[in-house]
Amino acid sequence: MIPDGELRRSRVISELSPALERALDQRLDGYALLFPRNALLGDVDECGVITFETGVARLAYHTGTDRGGPTALADIGSPPYRFELYALDADALELPHRTDELRIPPGAVADRLANDPELAGRIRGTANDPDPDDIGAVEAFLDDAEAVSELRADARRDALDRADEWGFADALDG
Repeated sequence: MIPDGELRRSRVISELSPALERALDQRLDGYALLFPRNALLGDVDECGVITFETGVARLAYHTGTDRGGPTALADIGSPPYRFELYALDADALELPHRTDELRIPPGAVADRLANDPELAGRIRGTANDPDPDDIGAVEAFLDDAEAVSELRADARRDALDRADEWGFADALDG
């Protein structure tokens, strides 16, 4: 379901927070594979998969239990992990990110796997921030007094027409 990405980091970690912070700061699109502690000693094929969109973890899946979403986080367990981080074009993750059974709330990985409520709050704040490009377009529109005035006049005409159509015109005149 998820194509191979470009390996960015591979190591054994005992704390997940620094890796999550790095993904957030880099606004990473991609995924991480978290192999459990028993995989460090042997031949275990199961792992947890966490995907990122602009640095925010969006879905979780556990290959051993075939469960996704918040329940997959419980299946992943606690560190240490063999941690592999991959970058991947955001378009390649569009379909998996629309799969409701796999989605996790922003900050859930930091809360549940890293036990880092401060980082979880930062991630939630980032996930809820509007796109700066969208803000710029709105601000540009609001700075255009003529466009705002036209919009208000159009809305007023529409409201008066509807009031007249619905028989409320007399109430507006009073």
